[in-house]
Amino acid sequence: MEPRQRAPYSAVIDRPPLKLPGNARIVVWSIVNLEVWDIGRPMARQQLSPPQGNVLLPDVPNWSWHEYGMRVGVWRFFDLYKKHNIRPTLSINARVCDDYERVAREAKDRGWEFMGHAWDQGPIHKIEDQRGMIMRSQDRLEKFTGKRPVGWLGPGLTQTLETPDLLTEAGVKYIGDWVWDDEPAEIATKHGPLVTLPYTLELNDIAVMMLHHHEGRHWVDRVQDSFDRLYEEGKDRVKVISIAIHPYISGQPHRIKYLEQVYDYMNRFEGVLHWNGVELLDWYQGTRRSG
Repeated sequence: MEPRQRAPYSAVIDRPPLKLPGNARIVVWSIVNLEVWDIGRPMARQQLSPPQGNVLLPDVPNWSWHEYGMRVGVWRFFDLYKKHNIRPTLSINARVCDDYERVAREAKDRGWEFMGHAWDQGPIHKIEDQRGMIMRSQDRLEKFTGKRPVGWLGPGLTQTLETPDLLTEAGVKYIGDWVWDDEPAEIATKHGPLVTLPYTLELNDIAVMMLHHHEGRHWVDRVQDSFDRLYEEGKDRVKVISIAIHPYISGQPHRIKYLEQVYDYMNRFEGVLHWNGVELLDWYQGTRRSG
């Protein structure tokens, strides 16, 4: 089905406003993305362009740029979230559990929510057996954590028109690929409804700093400006702000202070909840049942 067949157009002002417990105004959904870049394939993105514009394999400089995030940058994230007593959602390639078991185990021990992010990093459109890859990924994460993930984020937010049906078949209950709202919503699939949670492109460190080449200060301004508006609108109807980060980008020594500034700023306000994807899903489904 095409997107419009899965969900009709819905204007935000036509929906009953959602309410949070304790008269909270806004939910901050923090998503840490952990990926495996296979050295035998072209890298997911490049910090250093190839000589004469020709992609060369193995691409050691860009592979090792990503590797820095797993060796160093992610540990800065662990310190930050421990300081603020936040357990974020971990968007994780299932292969991380094998290639970077130390990192995956740390996230599991800290109670982070594991969200499926394919087997390793590469667009869904190039997977010959998409159903098999999704099942393999879900099974590996379930074996590692003891829980089958209920959330999914496609690598680069990629989907084909059949992906939502395959995801619900594999036990997925929410996705972040549809960046179309400030509130949770639902789409139809062959195996029941699938909730779309408000993920982000606008506040994603890849888009802002790698693709649009803004400095970290600009990213902070953008996050804080978004938070201010959504917090104000949260007086009348609940809003969700998502922050999507990668350890090889925001975990760099010249950027980590900007991430710290964002959380220090948001936590000055009353009525701010830090929830993971499962908590958002449970609240939304409970709200719909009670409404």
